[in-house]
Amino acid sequence: MLLYNTSSGPILRDASRYARIDQPWSDLVNKPDLPELLAGQAGRLAEDPALAALAESPLAPLGERQEIWAAGVTYYRSRTARMEESKTAGGGSFYDRVYEAERPEIFFKATPHRTVGPGGSMRLRSDSKWIVPEPELVLVVAHTGKIVGYTIGNDLSCRDIEGENPLYLPQAKTFDRCAAVGPAIYVPQAGSIGNDSSVTMRIERDGAAVFEGETTLDQMKRGHEELVGFLMRDNPHPHGVLLMTGAGIIPPDGFSLASGDVVSIAIDSIGQLCNTME
Repeated sequence: MLLYNTSSGPILRDASRYARIDQPWSDLVNKPDLPELLAGQAGRLAEDPALAALAESPLAPLGERQEIWAAGVTYYRSRTARMEESKTAGGGSFYDRVYEAERPEIFFKATPHRTVGPGGSMRLRSDSKWIVPEPELVLVVAHTGKIVGYTIGNDLSCRDIEGENPLYLPQAKTFDRCAAVGPAIYVPQAGSIGNDSSVTMRIERDGAAVFEGETTLDQMKRGHEELVGFLMRDNPHPHGVLLMTGAGIIPPDGFSLASGDVVSIAIDSIGQLCNTME
C-alpha cells in the first residue's frame, strides 16, 4: 500500500483504489503499528477520481516535527567516489575505513523547512561548483525505532566542499532545499521492501538525458535495522524520523548539476520522485 501526504490529509492507495485516512499526518506516520492500521482500512478502499487527483500532487511525506538523517558510504560506489574527491586533502582513507568499520557514518541532513516534495525545486548551493544528486531509499521510522515504511530521497551533495575537508560535511549536505522526499510512503503488509528492488536515476538538461544510472538495494553493504539501531542510540526521535540509506548511483567525476536540470529517481514499489534544480 502507498500512503500519500496531500493538502486534504493522508490518502491510502492500493492499485487503483483509494481511501482517506482521518488522522493528522504527523501522528499517523509515527505509529509503530502503521502497517496493521492501514491493513484495517482495506475495506474502505474504492475507485475515487477526486482522491486519485489529490494523490497526483502530493506533499513531502514528512511530519512537521520530523528530521531527516542520513547514512553515508553504504555502497561501494559511494566509497570510491568519496575517496576520489577527498584524496588531495588527505582524507581519502577515511571513507575506506568507515565502509569497513562496525560503526556506520550517520549524519543530520535536513529539517522540514529545508525539504521539498515531488515537483519542488531544489537549490544549488551558491558557493559550490560540484553538486550532484544522490538517489536513496529512505526508511520511515516510528519513535520506537520500528521501520514502518519506505520512500525515495534525493540527498543533494556538494562534492567539492566535502572533498576539500571531511569536516565540512555539514556545509556540503545541509542548506536551503537540500533534500527532497516522496512521492509516497510504501507500507508493505508483510516483511520489508524487496532487497532486489531497482533504483534508477535520470538527469535531464534542456529536455535530453545527460546521465542515467541504475543499481539494486542488495548492493547496500549495511542492513536497514543496523542503520536504524545506530541512529537511535542515545538519540531519541519522539516524533519519528526519516533516514536516507546512502547512494549507489553517483554521476562521474566532473559532472555537476546546473540550474534547470530535472532529476528523476525511481524505486520499485514506491514510484518516482522528480525535482528541478535552481
